[in-house]
Amino acid sequence: MHKLLVLGDQDAAYATGNHQRGGKNTAASDHAWAMTRAVAADAVRAGWNRAAFLQVMLDGPYKAGQHARSLQHRRGYDKAAAWLQRAWDGAQQYIRSTDPITTRQDFHAALAAFRARIECTPWKGVANKTDLRNLIARMEICTQAGSWDHTVSERDLAERMGCSRTTAHNSNQRLLNAKLLRQLDHGSPTDGARWMLISRLTSTTSHHWSTPKEPKAGGATSGPDVRQAGSDADIDSRAAGQLMHLDAFAHHGLGGSGLTVMAALAERGGQSLTEIQASASVSRPTAYRQLGKLKALGLIEQEGELFHPSPAALEGIGTRTQECNSPVAGWLDTAERLGTAGTGQRRRLHHEMQRSHWRHEQARIAQRRRTVKHAPLPHPSMARPQYVRSDGCAIDPTTGEVIVGLFIASDGRWIWHEPDLHCA
Repeated sequence: MHKLLVLGDQDAAYATGNHQRGGKNTAASDHAWAMTRAVAADAVRAGWNRAAFLQVMLDGPYKAGQHARSLQHRRGYDKAAAWLQRAWDGAQQYIRSTDPITTRQDFHAALAAFRARIECTPWKGVANKTDLRNLIARMEICTQAGSWDHTVSERDLAERMGCSRTTAHNSNQRLLNAKLLRQLDHGSPTDGARWMLISRLTSTTSHHWSTPKEPKAGGATSGPDVRQAGSDADIDSRAAGQLMHLDAFAHHGLGGSGLTVMAALAERGGQSLTEIQASASVSRPTAYRQLGKLKALGLIEQEGELFHPSPAALEGIGTRTQECNSPVAGWLDTAERLGTAGTGQRRRLHHEMQRSHWRHEQARIAQRRRTVKHAPLPHPSMARPQYVRSDGCAIDPTTGEVIVGLFIASDGRWIWHEPDLHCA
């Protein structure tokens, strides 16, 4: 927030593209308003009063107050102060409506609320289910870090998600556009990039948060769908986090839809096809196809219209049923039957080769920088040893001829002198 106040929103984290009716672009004013509200919220948390906030924004040379100072120049102090007053009042109301995070326990409580909201949000489409994997992986990292800020590289994130690095990169971009993720820096030669997971929840009871963009062609969207009051989406994100990196849930295996079906049944067994379609956020044909795969592997059982996971389904151990005479004996056996065995190992080896190549290149560059440079050439007035004969006469090192009249002074520099016959 100090960087935002002094330097402004350099990363456009608070930028929005809004257009009023008639085509008037209000993106700049909306950006300034969001940035001012963010500074005001942090000022409220820091214990400032309204007068101090107005003085900093109007009298200080800070980038965050540029719009307020421009408003003061155009319309006067009263208009600018009223504009900042609205931002201050909105920030106070926002701070009162949110649960303060002052201890590690408060953070874990907020993370649990965020996890519950993620589990009850419809994630429709292939791209959205990849984003769900991304958020689940980041929630596990944040749980260990004890903060919304966390450090992870794209390769490590891809291995946790069970996808390629390119897929993880594209998912990061969608989450950045949806304002669910913010990149704090680009990392260092030894550490991954620093990120911040954003809980877009005004309070622990709010269900009204959505993506700023409509779904795109091919199922790719910029974020989760709107959380409706009557939505039946419900999965077990912890079970999904345990399974998503396995080869059985690779792209050509059970995939993201199979993962959400398993997570939905892990959350609540005994669901019908229609209920699984809603809880797993999949279409009816996809639910039918995935349930057929899981029944053939012995991982779920059907009793009438209801589907139940096998007793050891989360371990990948199936049971013998009418649809499955040879149940799987683990997730490795499942991946071999689906033809995706070794996908994760090949991905890890590929990433390790890239890391090794990168370290080798860094060491090579560092070695070149440490290489001892050639000694600088002496000044032209200094005599070089190859031009000097043992008796002190100057000679041409190529022909060995004496250069008449050229001698070396006591300080090692060239000196001209009257020709001496003993040097002939």
